[in-house]
Amino acid sequence: MANHKSAAKKARRDAVRRLRNRFWRKRMRTFIKKFRAALGEGDVERAREMLPGVLGLIDRTARAGVIHDNTASRYKSRLQQAFNKVAAEKAS
Repeated sequence: MANHKSAAKKARRDAVRRLRNRFWRKRMRTFIKKFRAALGEGDVERAREMLPGVLGLIDRTARAGVIHDNTASRYKSRLQQAFNKVAAEKAS
């Protein structure tokens, strides 16, 4: 338990931020899983429609400070590479 008024306020603030961060992170991971599921099924058109939304959500999550900017870049790069690989296989 906090001994100072400011420490108690920080604990309350941290609890709110923890819930908000958990929400954003869970939402991002869910979207990524849905995108990867579409790629796994070979549904390139659905994945093509989902890609801008997933990348935007990753950017928003990073902008909110939930994940680091480099982590966001890594996620985006890997998703784009996976999409390009599946799209190239379908095209040939």
